[in-house]
Amino acid sequence: MIEKVRRDFCIECRKETEYILQKKNIVKNIRDKEYNFSITVAICTKCGEEMIIPGLIDKNMQEIDEQYRAAEGIVSIGDIEKMMEIYKIGKAPLSIALGFGEVTIPRYLEGQVPSKEYSDIIKSTLSSPACMKQKLMENSDKLSDPAFRKAFAAAENIESLFSVSDKILRVIAYIFERLEEITPLMLQKLLYFIQGVYLALYRKPIFEEDCMAWIHGPVYPKVYELFRDFKYNPIDDARFILFEGTEDVLTNDEKKVIDLVVNTFGMYGGKVLERITHNEDPWIEARKGYGDNIPSSEILPKKRILKYYTLINQKYGINTEDGLREYIHDMIDKVS
Repeated sequence: MIEKVRRDFCIECRKETEYILQKKNIVKNIRDKEYNFSITVAICTKCGEEMIIPGLIDKNMQEIDEQYRAAEGIVSIGDIEKMMEIYKIGKAPLSIALGFGEVTIPRYLEGQVPSKEYSDIIKSTLSSPACMKQKLMENSDKLSDPAFRKAFAAAENIESLFSVSDKILRVIAYIFERLEEITPLMLQKLLYFIQGVYLALYRKPIFEEDCMAWIHGPVYPKVYELFRDFKYNPIDDARFILFEGTEDVLTNDEKKVIDLVVNTFGMYGGKVLERITHNEDPWIEARKGYGDNIPSSEILPKKRILKYYTLINQKYGINTEDGLREYIHDMIDKVS
């Protein structure tokens, strides 16, 4: 990948010249094992030789470190920092909680590469709050009471995320990456529209959860419980740091549908989206016999959502943003 043209002193040309940054593949031996790395080099546009640019050696060391860790399955510095944030624990207490020496995590944060054994412990506790709780319990006598209680409460809070399927968590995490601000009401409706569009286009659900016909439209109850404390405010949930950079677990088709919905329905607030769902057949049928303000736990069957959105797809072509926008505009006109 070629980046923008810059200038610095070229020792071959003996003057200041323009240079470009590009990738170069190198082979390096580490602990008697050969690795291929891709590093950034500066190339003089006059003589074609590599130039020594301030800061580039540090960048190369970082690139090699990151690629080596990835190749060996070693936890990254970013992962350790993420762990400290989501579990609300400092570096020395984290070392103790994991059963390491007090200075181990601080050294890792300074760049020391963990052993595979210690790396696997860190990765296990990062991905599993239950594992973190177990480690905290095992080493509770070595931690201060406030540090233990704070980290244990954070682990329990994160554990509550896993009351829903991994797939819906990944969908939610991807929505959070795509939208800067989203309320719980808006999230509920986007999940419903994503399910509907995906069912229509691929004839199978994107996630396993069923939604219910609540007073304010389709709602996924367990998702509601995850974010109920935010009420009508935008969601700012540190627990989802856990899923940052993991969008590759979603297929291209899944991301395509989420993008379609986010780029169209995602432009509207929760109340507008609620009014749209109130005029869709699945919600209307599930609410038959209920007054406007009477709660219900009636499920909106996926088969019924599939049938409805299949018809909508035939009429509007909801595999495109233009088709979805046309549908949205018609529905908004209908409820105005």
